[in-house]
Amino acid sequence: MSSSKKQTQLRLEPDVLAAGKDAAAARGLDFNRYVERLIAEDTSGARAAGMAAAQRLIDHHGDFLADLEADLDAQYAPAPNARGAAACACP
Repeated sequence: MSSSKKQTQLRLEPDVLAAGKDAAAARGLDFNRYVERLIAEDTSGARAAGMAAAQRLIDHHGDFLADLEADLDAQYAPAPNARGAAACACP
């Protein structure tokens, strides 16, 4: 039984390899399939189309998103003296 797939060798820094394996696992893919998908997306124009769509979203709704982020940051910000009170063992 012959396979049409070709084998190649990659030399990656350990942290890059670990990040790639983590990203593949997060997507439910094995590392080889993940690399294959990255190459296909990059060479088919799918990545560029996605990036262009993301830029259009930011261009049209950036102010709303920034306001929403600021509101959420304010809503979930720690209380002003929460740190000091927790760390202080004052008599």
